[in-house]
Amino acid sequence: MGETRIRVRFRALPTSPASQELDLLVDTGAAYSWLPRRFLEELGVKPVRRGRFKTIKGEVIVRDVGYAFVEYEGEIAPTVVVFAEEGDESVLGLHALESLGLEVDPVTRQVRRSEALIAL
Repeated sequence: MGETRIRVRFRALPTSPASQELDLLVDTGAAYSWLPRRFLEELGVKPVRRGRFKTIKGEVIVRDVGYAFVEYEGEIAPTVVVFAEEGDESVLGLHALESLGLEVDPVTRQVRRSEALIAL
């Protein structure tokens, strides 16, 4: 099974003039997006809390968590971001995908607009 990648733009606030694009691996198994700390700091994104996360190896790590806005094909939405440290993978998580109304096609592995989000 191949990887799914997407190019998205992030900013600290929806009207912030400062924004940057990233090409990210889409990880539907990750709840939140993990972005390099330096990248988020340059945009002016501030941590609001610390979160505990379990790695694939089963170890628990602690990282700063904040909020940013993600944009794809003219659609912009708020999302939760994790301040990734050296050695952490940068990924676009499920929260960002769903906030933008996107999903990964299970056959083609391409990102597409969701027909509809689950209501209940």
